[in-house]
Amino acid sequence: MPDHRSEISDQFGKLCDIVAKLRAPTGCPWDREQTNESLLPALIEEAYEVAEAARTQDDAHFREELGDLLLLIVMHAQIACETGCFDIDAVISDVSDKLVRRHPHVFGTSNARDSGAVLKQWEAIKREEKKTDSRYLASLPKALPALVRAQKAQSKAARVNFDWTELRGVMAKVEEELHEAKKAIQSQRQERIEDEIGDLLFAIVNLARKCKIDAESALQSATDKFVGRFNRLEDELKTRGRELGDVELAEMDAIWDAIKNDKAPIANEQGMTKLE
Repeated sequence: MPDHRSEISDQFGKLCDIVAKLRAPTGCPWDREQTNESLLPALIEEAYEVAEAARTQDDAHFREELGDLLLLIVMHAQIACETGCFDIDAVISDVSDKLVRRHPHVFGTSNARDSGAVLKQWEAIKREEKKTDSRYLASLPKALPALVRAQKAQSKAARVNFDWTELRGVMAKVEEELHEAKKAIQSQRQERIEDEIGDLLFAIVNLARKCKIDAESALQSATDKFVGRFNRLEDELKTRGRELGDVELAEMDAIWDAIKNDKAPIANEQGMTKLE
C-alpha cells in the first residue's frame, strides 16, 4: 500500500494555514470574533453530527462531518496559539505520546492478551498520570450526556470486577427500581420521584450494557422510530382534515396501532377512514 503520509501532512498544513488566515487581522470578521468558549456549542453539535453520520453508513456524509469537526479542533488550537498557550503541533505531540505510553503491549514489553486486559491496563496507566485525584472514576467527564456518562461509569466499574455476574441480577435490579419508582409516585414527593426515576434509568442503562447495547444509540433509534410514526400519524390526520391537538386520544391510538402493525388507514365508501 502506498505511503500517503506526506500528502496528508500537506493537506493538514493547508487547513491550518487557511484557519490562521481566517483569524488574521485581514481575515473573516466572524472567525476573528470567536473564542474557545464561543465555539464550544458548535464543537458539541459537530461531534453529534459525526455520530449520526456514522450510524447512517453514508461515507460521503461521514467524511464531510469529520471535516467539520476537524476544522473546529484546528480553530481551537489556532486560538490557543494566538494567546501563547499551545499550538496544533503540541496537541498532536501530546496525543501521540499518550498513545505510545498507554499501549506498552504494542510499543513496549507489556503483554495484554485481549481487549479486556488492554482496557484495564489503560485505566491503570491513566490513574498514574493524573496528579490531582487518583480515584478510579475521577476522570469520568461530567459534561458527557447522561446516558453516555452512566454507561461509561458502569463499564469502568466492571473493569475492576464491580459488576453483576449474571444478566438476571441486572433484570431483577430494573424490576426493583421500577417498584421503587411506583412507590415514589404514590408518595407525590417530587424530589423522591426524581431520585427513583433516576435510579430506574441507571438500572436500564446497565441492562443495555450487559446486553452489549449502547444505551445512547438504542434511545436514539427508539426516538427516531417514534418521530417517524408520529409523522405518519400527523399525515393521516391531515388526510382526514384534522389537526394535531383537536383529536381525541382514542382516535390517535387507533391510527398509531395501525402504523405499528404496518396497516395503512383506508377510506370507506362514506369517505370516513377505517382500519383494516
